[in-house]
Amino acid sequence: MRRRSKRYAEIAKSIDEKQVYSFADAVAIVKKNSENTKFDESFEISMKLGVDPKKADQMVRGTVSLPNGTGKDVRVLVFAKAPKDQEALDAGADYAGLDEYVDKIQSGWADVDVVVATPDVMGVVGRLGRILGPRGLMPNPKIGTVTFDVAKAVTELKAGKIEYRVDKAGNIAGAVGKCSFGADKLEENVKTFYQSIIGAKPSSAKGQYIKSLFFSSTMGPSIAVNESTIK
Repeated sequence: MRRRSKRYAEIAKSIDEKQVYSFADAVAIVKKNSENTKFDESFEISMKLGVDPKKADQMVRGTVSLPNGTGKDVRVLVFAKAPKDQEALDAGADYAGLDEYVDKIQSGWADVDVVVATPDVMGVVGRLGRILGPRGLMPNPKIGTVTFDVAKAVTELKAGKIEYRVDKAGNIAGAVGKCSFGADKLEENVKTFYQSIIGAKPSSAKGQYIKSLFFSSTMGPSIAVNESTIK
């Protein structure tokens, strides 16, 4: 059985597990419960979707640009030849190049959060699939990380563009900011993430799409949220 910290237990006592909180109240509670922590916790949102991810036409996946960013310094690696590698660096990429970083990754290095690649080098990058794939780092044209417009991709990622994908159990989650953000900024980010999920609803999905919705901080308990109060 997983053991919880005393702090977690105390916070959990203040939350009624049977209650479904309003959007604004849930944001306020998560923010309050994250006070006096040793680090700035992420504000996380999770949903249970009424889809069957085993069916290809019910896969929910996409990207969304959060208006107030994530509060995280995203480390971006761009696989590209000259002059695209310099374009990426000028746009704010942390690393850019090709052979050097292919060798580093094959040697075990992966100190990045997102990997972007230009289409002309995917033949080389594809050989790293067994390493990058399990870590969720493999560039993919469907989410905009395989592109010749590396400057735009890097700028968007640095500004708060995140990826989401439903898991095998039909759950989808994302960190949409830091608990230190003002309530108005968190609410705006949550609404943007929520609307993106709504917009990604598969046409083949029937019945209730969002079955449950929860907010939490990195180290805190989840709070059930009334979906209608977000709308």
